[in-house]
Amino acid sequence: MKHENVQEYYGKTLQSSADLQTNACCEPAEMPSWLKKILAQLHDEVLMRYYGCGLIVPEALKGARVLDLGCGAGRDVYALSQMVGEEGFVVGVDMTDAQLDVARSFQDYHREAFGYRASNVAFHKGYIESLGDLPLDPDSFDVIVSNCVVNLATDKQAVLRGAYELLKPGGEMYFSDVYADRRVPEAMARDEVLYGECLSGALYWNDFLNHAKVAGFTDPRLVTHRPITIENPVLEAAVAPLKFTSATYRLWKLANLESDCEDYGQAVIYKGTIENCPHGLPLDGHHWIETGKVFKVCGNTWNMLAQTRFAAHFEFIGSFDTHYGIFEGCGAASPFEADAAEASCC
Repeated sequence: MKHENVQEYYGKTLQSSADLQTNACCEPAEMPSWLKKILAQLHDEVLMRYYGCGLIVPEALKGARVLDLGCGAGRDVYALSQMVGEEGFVVGVDMTDAQLDVARSFQDYHREAFGYRASNVAFHKGYIESLGDLPLDPDSFDVIVSNCVVNLATDKQAVLRGAYELLKPGGEMYFSDVYADRRVPEAMARDEVLYGECLSGALYWNDFLNHAKVAGFTDPRLVTHRPITIENPVLEAAVAPLKFTSATYRLWKLANLESDCEDYGQAVIYKGTIENCPHGLPLDGHHWIETGKVFKVCGNTWNMLAQTRFAAHFEFIGSFDTHYGIFEGCGAASPFEADAAEASCC
């Protein structure tokens, strides 16, 4: 599918989220109250043009430098701009002029709404498959987010590779997207409506994991997922028998992660000091780390906490001196398995 088709669909065909024909782009039923307060401060025009498929709100963002791939009209950029605070900065990238025009037109509105002296956001027009062509420095972002956009990219591997290059060591790509339970047939992938609805451009979930590992993200972690339903019976018949899910993943830029989760007898204690996470940290679908409790971890999880922005919020017990074999029940999970972490929206 060409960029022009996606630009047409999101710039002209869709005028609001109500025009979508699936629940791939949705609002969660159980959005936390603190996030509702942030979104309540955003301009109605920005909210109306939101087409994301989940909540991209990683923890511990104060002072962070964040990049949003496929930012659209800027809903997530402006929400994140409040989360990072006046000392942080958020950059949005999108290829659609109509969306960027909306986003840019409300920079002063949100600066004033948040009480900032200067705007802490910027927007660039460009293709997320060609991040190297934009005025963005390598190793310059703490976090990269994306919300139901990577499936629209013509070269998913290039997106992941570019994101890896832009992240600082210890940085994270935290993003929601749509995945299929098998590879999408070529004829289906050429359907403009199915592509625009974030279905026929979706990667087979296991192909995504392999793409992520090739890009340098050695141990992708599934955070949440939910099945996608199609409200239009014509579209539902067109994609059968494929099934789709909306899932959120964490991808870490850490050079010393291993291909499997290994046991070194380590443990951590979460201090409960991350904003909005007083009782525990939901690192991923296999790791709810309760405040104050000794929590056994594999070597990879240890590094995801010890060598990232989370380090100051944990106590660390043990070392890598002794290896005890594989760490069972950790790491890889299918977003189509019933026991993977579910949520009302990714």
